[in-house]
Amino acid sequence: MIALLSSFDYDGARQHRGISTPGANRLAACRLLRQRVGPTRKNPRKSDDGDRPSNWPVSSRVARACRARYVCPLFALILAAVSGCRSSELSTRQGAGGPVRGGALVASLRSEPRTFNRYIDNSAAADATAALTQAKLVRINRKTEELEPWLAERWTASPDGRTFTLTLRQGVTFSDGVPFTSADVLFSFAAAYDPKLQSNLGSALRVEGKPLQIAAPDPATIVITLPAPFTPGLRLLDNLPIIPKHQLDPALKAGTFADAWGVTNGPGHMAGLGPFVVSEYVPGQRVTLTRNTRYWRKDASGGALPYLDRVVFEIASGQDAEVQRLESGSIDLLTQADIRPQDYASLKRLRDRGALTLIDVGTGVDPNVLWFNLARTPPARAYLQKSEFRQAISYAVDRDAIVNSVYLGAAVPVYGPVTPGNRIWFSDAAPKYPHDPERARALFAAIGLTDRNGDGMLEDASGAPVRFSILTQGGNIRAQTATVVQEHLRQAGITVDVVALDFPSIAQRWQSRDYDSIYYGFQFSAMDPAMTLDYWLSSGSLHFWNPEQKTPATPWERRIDELMQQQIAAPTLDERRRLFAEVQKIFGENLPGIYFIAPKVSIATNPRVAGAEPALLDPKILWNPDTLNVTDGAAAPHR
Repeated sequence: MIALLSSFDYDGARQHRGISTPGANRLAACRLLRQRVGPTRKNPRKSDDGDRPSNWPVSSRVARACRARYVCPLFALILAAVSGCRSSELSTRQGAGGPVRGGALVASLRSEPRTFNRYIDNSAAADATAALTQAKLVRINRKTEELEPWLAERWTASPDGRTFTLTLRQGVTFSDGVPFTSADVLFSFAAAYDPKLQSNLGSALRVEGKPLQIAAPDPATIVITLPAPFTPGLRLLDNLPIIPKHQLDPALKAGTFADAWGVTNGPGHMAGLGPFVVSEYVPGQRVTLTRNTRYWRKDASGGALPYLDRVVFEIASGQDAEVQRLESGSIDLLTQADIRPQDYASLKRLRDRGALTLIDVGTGVDPNVLWFNLARTPPARAYLQKSEFRQAISYAVDRDAIVNSVYLGAAVPVYGPVTPGNRIWFSDAAPKYPHDPERARALFAAIGLTDRNGDGMLEDASGAPVRFSILTQGGNIRAQTATVVQEHLRQAGITVDVVALDFPSIAQRWQSRDYDSIYYGFQFSAMDPAMTLDYWLSSGSLHFWNPEQKTPATPWERRIDELMQQQIAAPTLDERRRLFAEVQKIFGENLPGIYFIAPKVSIATNPRVAGAEPALLDPKILWNPDTLNVTDGAAAPHR
């Protein structure tokens, strides 16, 4: 499953105090420092000008720095010093007598929820609330990548691996007390596949473009038949949170499902199978979730879960406000988990005082991408459709400059959607585009884009300037990166207009195909490419450059479709990796989207947070919310 990373800002969000900053007498942030050794040019993370209005230009200092191929050795030294404690220390640290019950955990939320209905919204806010309030038949452990029984306690597979019989847990009820049965599973699939909803969940639950066949022989049994061989099998079900038929079936039949579980309907109208329920939503301020007293999971000793009484999502008015709250101790962690490079120094000082825990998780697996509108390009800019044009752009952009000037050394250059952080599936044989302005100019010239009037800028055959726009989110690291790309392309003779918008505006422009290119990011919830078919297949709704094609628009997309279908049915991991390496090669040659860097993922939490198991996949730190606890059992500000 892939989700859009929405992190737009809202005015009026205010800070609620109530948790004091822990001093040195609290738990030490880490007991072991790990020194990172390596070139300063290839270390990561994020930067942001959060106080700048979204329509202001990003500081020209960034562009000047990139032209000078600026390197920040001081930040690299700081990063090496704070590369953090091992994530295993964070996951095992508990109170003196084991996990502490009670209290509340406070996390930031960068985006205002538009709805609590995950079936119609794939934003970061919807993902965060769904992770805490809903449950799946099976889940992929974000730390180990293993498939785990969840609402289904066990299953068997047919000899051909296409039919699975799942036994549901007995005695499980929704948060409103209504028993969970196979009827809810049937309903959940029906909603996901409903053609009127066009849910991205449904498009992710297909094999060779066909839906799964679902049957319920009795209230405790589900039989799932795959329409074609699919080696990952039930891992596909990690895409589907189970929802209550008794609450939502009337809305689905009436055609009002998209309005169900809206933010204006009141928090008491949602029943879930997750560890928490939404109990309060104050627009611009917070979303409060309280413990689901009917939650079905137990801990290893048979005790009830979750440990926490409440989770509070504070809506931050930008990344600056988010970090300030983390530093002051008024929030415990960042929901979207990423730390900007300019914040490392202050966070390191807090770490050294025992007031913060820093964990280096590794190279990120969901980098931002500059993709082009290959579905509807104006005739005046037909060059956007040419792979040579996009290859030239990739050569013209200096990735090392982005790493060092924007990410202060806290990133690594990448050339495709699969990063080195995805160790199993990353192919080093995919095409690379090292910074080469001369080669970029040659590729532009090969498709008729040359400097015809001597002004240093390129024109097409008609004499019109070569120009296109990049839509991106204002006031954050994407805008900074887009400005660096703009400067590098100016040096190559291309005029680029960077247009900073909020997330809803970007989504609307993408859906209406009203754009030249977009620079944005996505969340991958699994490393296995079979779980991201919605991105790779030409028919996918998240095939961003030209989604939901009836038939492949290009020969190379047709070939990727064929390879991905072969890949998901291949019997061995080696064969699947070979096929997917070819997919990455074809993608890299045609470049419908250009990837520049993958940031390092580092996570910061208040030392009182225990039971966390940070992972590269989203949700990076809230994927196991029922076992999170706070070692002092302290209450959060919102009672």
